[in-house]
Amino acid sequence: MLVITRKSGETVRIAESSLVAGKVVPSAPARRRGPAASYEELARVSTRAWRPVESERLGAWELRAASGFTRRANSALPLGDPGLPLDDALTAVRRWYAARGLPAYVQTATGAEGTQELLCAELEKRGWTREVTAELWIGSLAPLADREEPAGVVLSRTADEAWLARYQRKGLSDVALKVLGSGPSVWFATVPGDGDVPAAIGRCVVDGRWAGFAAVEVDPALRRRGLASAVMAALAGRALEEGASAAWLQVEADNTGARALYAGMGFAAHHAYHHYREPGNSSGSGR
Repeated sequence: MLVITRKSGETVRIAESSLVAGKVVPSAPARRRGPAASYEELARVSTRAWRPVESERLGAWELRAASGFTRRANSALPLGDPGLPLDDALTAVRRWYAARGLPAYVQTATGAEGTQELLCAELEKRGWTREVTAELWIGSLAPLADREEPAGVVLSRTADEAWLARYQRKGLSDVALKVLGSGPSVWFATVPGDGDVPAAIGRCVVDGRWAGFAAVEVDPALRRRGLASAVMAALAGRALEEGASAAWLQVEADNTGARALYAGMGFAAHHAYHHYREPGNSSGSGR
């Protein structure tokens, strides 16, 4: 008998006498061209990389809450029919967030097939305010790992005190730490500095073929020295080892420095996403 392993990992047995010809199929090479992706695939991947501590389904909508730590973890994500007329669905959303002492947000997207231009218009008609707009960019992972030798970058499964000292959000709660550590396979990168605070940090979540980058931050006094590229290269190398081939990240429209950096790495905008706040409420939470 011969034991054969499929690409899925399943093993099958066949009689050697029935074999006519065969060969070992090598692992597929990492893709070096831009990935193809739908909006829905990216929406689901990105939300798995930044999980709330509490969620509930409303039809095909997901209501997400994390004590107000970022709008992405504290907004309704509509990916289909909520199972109710829109006005009733929005009323249910507002009640759900009010019960948790949070303003109600709906995260929508524009600029790609399957996105929600119509929903945006309906929200604006009802007095919901577009508060934050950012973009999700995608690119091929292998060239990112090939950019340079990421010497001095330390990878870890957890965000230690040093990593958190460089992270832009201070005074993080236990809920925020849970969100940071959420995702299928999470990695944190650190470039040690001269003192207790790292020179640079980054975060990556590997999820199937996708590697999502976030929290890439560099000491302002050390920018333009390739530290951000080194952090992303190290994380990309680890993601490749775990089987990923494509990369995504989120960047705000007014962050010109980051946009130039990521464009130089081969990333390009896939779609824009927006957070709409309910009428008559406000919040200072980040994206």
